[in-house]
Amino acid sequence: MSDMSLKQRIQDDMKSAMKAGEKDRLGVIRLIMAAIKQREVDERIQLDDAQVLAVLDKMVKQRRESIAQYTKAGRNDLADVEAAEVAVIQDYLPQALSDAEIDALIRSAVAETCASAIGDMGKVMALLKPQMQGRADMAAVSARIKAMLG
Repeated sequence: MSDMSLKQRIQDDMKSAMKAGEKDRLGVIRLIMAAIKQREVDERIQLDDAQVLAVLDKMVKQRRESIAQYTKAGRNDLADVEAAEVAVIQDYLPQALSDAEIDALIRSAVAETCASAIGDMGKVMALLKPQMQGRADMAAVSARIKAMLG
């Protein structure tokens, strides 16, 4: 892994997608850059890799919700477009955690926070979020923590 920032990598990919005439990929990368810029302008900061990951994570989450709604409405054409966007965005996210890895991280966070009831969920999530950002569906993680503490 080079020491190039994630944002720089996305910008470079935008240029090569342009040169290669990859219209769909270019469109998604432009959406990513727009979302990053928007946050930078709103918060008057330069996003670091962790913050860029949070933006990407949110974009994937929004698309997963859209896919579920489109599928329910029988609009697989629209669901497919969103799924293709997810595939491009996920290129920039770290390797997804396996179910076993997620469970192990949850168990260790539960032990570390001495969580014993649903009321302790916030502490567990606070510990897990930075470790899992962009690597796991946090809604699913939260459901698993509930199950473990419940």
